[in-house]
Amino acid sequence: VPAIGESVFNFCTSLTTVAIPDSITSIGTFAFNKCVSLLTVAIPVNVITICDYAFLECTSLTTVAIPDSVTTIGSAAFNSCRSLTTVVIPDSVIAIGDYAFENCISLTTVAIPDSVTAIDAYAFDGCTSLTTVALPDSITAIGGAAFEDCLSLTTVAFPSSLTTIRARTFAGCSSLTTVAIPYSILAICDYAFTGCTSLMTIAIPSSLTAIREKAFAHCTQVSRGL
Repeated sequence: VPAIGESVFNFCTSLTTVAIPDSITSIGTFAFNKCVSLLTVAIPVNVITICDYAFLECTSLTTVAIPDSVTTIGSAAFNSCRSLTTVVIPDSVIAIGDYAFENCISLTTVAIPDSVTAIDAYAFDGCTSLTTVALPDSITAIGGAAFEDCLSLTTVAFPSSLTTIRARTFAGCSSLTTVAIPYSILAICDYAFTGCTSLMTIAIPSSLTAIREKAFAHCTQVSRGL
């Protein structure tokens, strides 16, 4: 069997553990959707793709080991895994899909390797326990609202390869205190940092050509840098 097909274990609400054989190369769409009692999963070393919604709302899942064979983490693959605390993304992964880890409210750390070139929209939206994120220079695109409402996020290191901070990327990150925009950034889009109520200092380079509508709205503590 080369793949776990679509919705195979969908709504298996009493499933606590699963042993996935080494022959598997793909975990299908909705494969473990709403397996609310699933505690841990070991993804075998031959898996290349974790498809969209594969582990959606596995609310008891605390740890997941993603092997370095995986190249794609699909849309909403781990969305609303509310007990997930740590994710280590291997350096084989190229893209993190939209909504991939949205509302993983216990996620405190995430290591993004320098193989990743894109973090899609809403990827980490609502990860309210996430405190820091380091974005490697390999990243050329971060989707809108990728880190929106990461309420515990205090610092972010921008990659020098990034040219645009898209709409609502860090909106509502109410613990963010300092932002240093690299010289590679040409535009900060609408509402990018709106509601960052602890933001006090913004360093904006001369290379910046556009700050869009309400990019820093409701940043009530800002005292200099603009």
